[in-house]
This record gives sequence, structure tokens and C-alpha cells, in this order.
Amino acid sequence: MCLCGGLAEDNARIILLAVVLAAYMLAGAALFQRLESDLEIRQATEFWRVYHAFRRHHLRGSPLALQRLHELLYAYGNASATGIINKRRRWDFPGSFHFVGTIVSTIGYGSTAPQTTAGKAAVVLYGFFGCSGGILFFNLFLERIITLLAWILRSWHVRRLRRRLRRTTLTSRRISKSSSTQRSFLPDILDDDDHVDLDQWKPSVYWVMLYLSVTSCIVACCAAALYAPLEGWDYFDALYFAFVSFTTIGFGDFVSTQKPSYPYVHWYRFTNFVFLVVGCCCIYSLLNVTSIVIKQGLNYVIHKLQYGNQDVAAPYLPRRQSSVSTVYYSKRRPTRLVGRDSIRAEDNSETPRRMSGEMISMKDFLSANKVSLAVMQKQLYDAAQKQRGGGSLAVTPNHQVLKPGAVGPLAIASEKFESKSTINR
Repeated sequence: MCLCGGLAEDNARIILLAVVLAAYMLAGAALFQRLESDLEIRQATEFWRVYHAFRRHHLRGSPLALQRLHELLYAYGNASATGIINKRRRWDFPGSFHFVGTIVSTIGYGSTAPQTTAGKAAVVLYGFFGCSGGILFFNLFLERIITLLAWILRSWHVRRLRRRLRRTTLTSRRISKSSSTQRSFLPDILDDDDHVDLDQWKPSVYWVMLYLSVTSCIVACCAAALYAPLEGWDYFDALYFAFVSFTTIGFGDFVSTQKPSYPYVHWYRFTNFVFLVVGCCCIYSLLNVTSIVIKQGLNYVIHKLQYGNQDVAAPYLPRRQSSVSTVYYSKRRPTRLVGRDSIRAEDNSETPRRMSGEMISMKDFLSANKVSLAVMQKQLYDAAQKQRGGGSLAVTPNHQVLKPGAVGPLAIASEKFESKSTINR
């Protein structure tokens, strides 16, 4: 029974995501209300106890003194909120650089904010271009960190492939009676990188997510180890600050480099800047990859709502093929190698070679400076979706390879400008 009615898949996905986020937010509200409500009440009670005790002992029958006390409390609260007391200067050059860093990175702690009308107007214009450039920088970093991870995983895959080829060669040589016959049917390509066709090899999206998670945790732990002693925070508070900063949530309850003095203050400010940049980039990359996995889960739920337990997508899924078989039979010969992962391949077959559905494309990732974030997201999502049985990878007409910038809002704008410039030429 189809529970989604006549909704398109994209519409069903966004509606399902809205429902899931709403439920997630309601559960989060209930959780934090339970965790923080009692402490809030105790803190309010303690403040009023101190206030009334001070008033009884020092302000008996003096309305003018009580008014001045309220003015003092109000002025102290404003000064503490804006950071002009008990903290370093906000608007010297290091403080101003820290402020624009929170704008460009979209962290926005709130500990420093402009007070003048001209300053607020400058934030609107400066923040527009600054946030745009910051998001672009995060996207480019994401492309290159994925490229690096893909290269590392490809190197490991090549090693495994060569070991498997070596074992297969030794086994075949023991079976064969003549080495010349063996050479004619099983060429040795262990040292011939040109024949190892790995353009379509794809590392698992879950391995990429794991490595990004480990890297982000290492950066956060190292940053917390720096902040805890210099800022006088508990290590967990420093770790909490690192997470809030790296995810650009930026509550502002903890802010680094705000004390009047530090040992080695210039080195500390520089290291703090490096940690914020690297941490934001790593967490941004991790969030993007995680969003693809979440999207895969939404599609799985939609599939279950539409088809129930019927296995609709399974007949259309490609068979898993060994990389050894791919190297030997797609490039060398149509014969069949007996083995656990081997399949039959024919030179005259019209069927394109099928690869494992758990991988993202390597060909685009290893093309220098031609990797598109949108394409990477599309391929990661399609690969994860295919691995879970949600359908086969999208194939463009005439087997055309997706070009960088072919998917996503940035690609749409680029395509419009490109088509316009083409017409003008």
C-alpha cells in the first residue's frame, strides 16, 4: 500500500524530513527542559536571596539608595554582557580580527557586537560577502579533504588488489603444467599500473564518514587540551566549547582569548585561530557527509512506506564484481578465472562493467582542482542509497559522466552564467 499518495519522491522526502526534525526538536526541548530547568530555578532563587539580604542590611528605608542599586545592577549587567569589564579590550586590532573571524566563519558568539549604527550597518554588508566567502572556503576544503581520503583509500585498495593478484597467479601456476601456457592465459600485471583500471573504483561513504569523525575528534581533543589550562576551564567545558565553535553554533557562554592577559598571548591567539579554522572545516565536511547518510535513511523509509516488505529494487541491482576480475577480463581476455569473487566477462558484451554500489567515484576526485562538491554529494548519496538497496546509481543519458558543478544551487547559477556567456560569444 502506498502511503505517500501522489507525492513525488523529493516532496515526500522534504515532508518526512520536516516531520522527523519537528519530532527531534520536540524531544530535544523536553530533554533540555528536564536537564536545565531545575538549575535555572535554583540560580534565580539564589540571586533574589542575595538581593533581599543586601537590601535588608544596607538599604533600610532609603528609596534613593534602592534606585541607585538598581541602576548599578543594570549598568553592571550591560558592561558584563558587552565585555568592557574584567576582560580584554574588544575593539583593538586583535579583538576586531577575532570579531570578523566569527562573522566569516558564521560562529557569531555574541560576546562582541557593534554598538554604533555605522558598525551595525557595516556588519550587514561585510557579513554578506564574508559569509559567502567563508561558505565557499568550507566547500573547497570539503572537496580536497574528500580527494585526500579517496587517494588514501585507493592506495590501500591497490595494495589489496596486488596481493590478491599475486595469490591468484601463484595458485594458477601450481595448477598449470606449463608456464608458457600460464603466461598466455594469465598475464602478469602486478607492476603495470597503466592496466589497473581503477577510475571507477569507489571508497565507501561510511569509511569517509568514519575518517572524518576520527579527524574531527582528534582536532577537538587537541584544542580542548590547549583551552583548558589557558582559559581555566574544565576539560569537558573546553571540549564543549570546541564543539560549539566548530559546528558554528556559537552560544557565547564560553569564548576563548577574552582574558586581559595570557602567557605567550600572540602564539595563543594564532593557535586559537588555526584550531578554529581547521575544526570548522573538518566538522563542516563531516556534517555534509552525514547529511547524505541521513538522506539515504529517509529514502529507505519512503521506500518502505511505498512498497512495504516487497523487494522491488533488488532485481535491478547490479551484481557485485571482483576488482581482480575487472582488471583481468575487462582489459585482457574473455576467459574465466575460477575463484570466489570471479565472474564471466566477454569481450563483445554490450553491457557496461558494473561496480560495487557502496562506493563514490574516484575519477572526479583524482582530477586536480576539478572536483565538485555537488557531484561528490550526489555520488556519495547514490552510492550509499545503492548499497542499502534503494536503487541503482543514476546514469546520465548516453553514459555521460556528470561534470563538476552539475548538481546543486551553486551549479544552477554557474550553468546559467555559462550558457549566457556561450550565447554572447
